[in-house]
Amino acid sequence: MTTPIDLRSDTVTQPTAGMRQAIANAEVGDDVIDKDPTIERLQDLCAEMLGMEAAIFMPSGTMTNQIAIRVHCQPGDEFICEAGCHIYNYEQAAFAQLSGVSPKTVDGDFGVLHVDQLRGLIRPDNEHLVRTRLVCLENTHNRGAGRIQPYENVAEICQWAKENGLRRHLDGARLFNAAVATGIDLADWAQYFDTVSVCFSKGLGAPVGSALAGPRELIKRARRARKLFGGGMRQAGIIAAGALYALENNVDRLAEDHANAQVLADAVRQSEGLNLQPENVDTNIVIFQVDSNLGTASQFVEAMGTKGVLAMATAPQLIRLVTHLDVSAEQVARAGEVIKQVADLLAE
Repeated sequence: MTTPIDLRSDTVTQPTAGMRQAIANAEVGDDVIDKDPTIERLQDLCAEMLGMEAAIFMPSGTMTNQIAIRVHCQPGDEFICEAGCHIYNYEQAAFAQLSGVSPKTVDGDFGVLHVDQLRGLIRPDNEHLVRTRLVCLENTHNRGAGRIQPYENVAEICQWAKENGLRRHLDGARLFNAAVATGIDLADWAQYFDTVSVCFSKGLGAPVGSALAGPRELIKRARRARKLFGGGMRQAGIIAAGALYALENNVDRLAEDHANAQVLADAVRQSEGLNLQPENVDTNIVIFQVDSNLGTASQFVEAMGTKGVLAMATAPQLIRLVTHLDVSAEQVARAGEVIKQVADLLAE
């Protein structure tokens, strides 16, 4: 049986032979009682790449984001974020459940915000009102089809936030994609933020893990919060080894995923009844709308599945495709042909 071409997410990747070897050979210790040497190496490298004083390894990006909110805010505080961001949509409102913090959402252009949209949103210092404390950005933007926040927008928003006494957090789960696509160094992206979260289990291909980077004192507080949230791990160098291997070997190759995403985007453009959302594809995520004349997104995904291509319906008429290290250029070309075939078939 032919192995399906899995474009549902860049989280479906399997560890490579080299990564498995690194995991098998990982030096470990008790990271709660003392230190795990492999985790230490990962954290040091991550902090260095992001130009931060320190970093801390955690099981997931949800935990790094929520702990960032925790260390920046107090119960009754408010943070500003884009309406489609991961923190607001895909983390069970953990900011409210765990930290007693409220969101103020702003509609972006496929996830992209401009500083002019934020002016006037800071609450006055009044005992009747919630306290505005934090601004969160997401780069690249998942629901924005891997959209890159324009560098000048990031600088302007963060400068405005700093001038107004607000903390700044970046959900950089796919920040490596933004860095590779733009040629702008990770540390240059990170410099505007107090804390940055990055993920190792997406385009970098590690089995599990994220990191939160920032000033040493904040990361010390984050370590305490990690224990509170149940994220204290023992001989976790076994999983950190996969993330460390990913940082050392899988960053530059993200450009291949971006090139493959353009092949899928072109296939969508060539298909009647399909429209890219947005039209331009920045990195490794392609989202397209299925005209109702062709049926629903779920029906289109089902038809693709019968031809060996796995995709994800994210709304009644929207489909998401994500390229990653486990799909080759040849497989992506085949997936592009399937997209066109299914569109033609459902149009009949």
